[in-house]
Amino acid sequence: LAKHPEIKALMKPDHNLIWVVVLMVLAQLTAFYLVKDLDWKWVIFWAYVFGSCISHSMTLAIHEISHNSAFGHSKAMWNRWFGIFANLPLGLPYSISFKRYHMDHHRYLGGDGIDVDIPTNFEGWFFCTRFRKFIWIVLQPFFYAIRPLCINPKPITRLEIINLLAQLSFDVVIYYLWGVKSTFYMLAGSVLGLGLHPISGHFIAEHYMFLKGHETYSYYGPLNLLTFNVGYHNEHHDFPSIPGKSLPLVKKIAAEYYDNLPQYNSWIKVLYDFVMDDTISPYSRMKRQLKGEVKQD
Repeated sequence: LAKHPEIKALMKPDHNLIWVVVLMVLAQLTAFYLVKDLDWKWVIFWAYVFGSCISHSMTLAIHEISHNSAFGHSKAMWNRWFGIFANLPLGLPYSISFKRYHMDHHRYLGGDGIDVDIPTNFEGWFFCTRFRKFIWIVLQPFFYAIRPLCINPKPITRLEIINLLAQLSFDVVIYYLWGVKSTFYMLAGSVLGLGLHPISGHFIAEHYMFLKGHETYSYYGPLNLLTFNVGYHNEHHDFPSIPGKSLPLVKKIAAEYYDNLPQYNSWIKVLYDFVMDDTISPYSRMKRQLKGEVKQD
């Protein structure tokens, strides 16, 4: 910032995010209606080909919203309510809890017992062969859901209860209106999209140490178009208050800080290398023993 103070001008909300999220919710509602009478094979096909992409993209929209990118920091609660709305087509309550844990990830990256992005000791010990690492990727959504309860359980908040009740009510309405196939499409799309899916390469690409000494990596490939530029991950951790839309400008302005860092051009290759490289496993993360006072959401 001392060298490039113009970056401060990028620290403002991205109001276009609001309309993108609304269109994504409408797209999924349309899909719920269209699949209700299809054969099961086509329900599963479209859940993976289309629903999974929208669902995973929506989790990254929720990531943006967790940083108050939709309405700005002055309207933090507007962002929380909007996150609950964005959560609806995922089928499972996620937004409020994600925000609480994700702020810890930024404040205490790699903090043992705090950052629930770090795999558990069991994951590192058991998922150590190629086949088991493949299964670990398939089951990633389950580990991301269970891991906070094992590593850093937090008291349930009022907003989390509201998120849960809103989600259950939405799921019941979808089932009542359009039946089990639409409900299955919704839930399957979320599970498949966060598991063995090209976009899921970002889970591993962001912080797994393929190169010793480098714990955060950026990806500059085309899937950023579907993921709100989450691939610009060094830039995001440097400036978490800058919306994803503006992170390419950060890289352009401060190119001397980013261009020479190790980077990826394919999330699919990241997944392949993770499975096939016997030196890489869920243990391949930087873990820190935190000292001093720890403040969590």
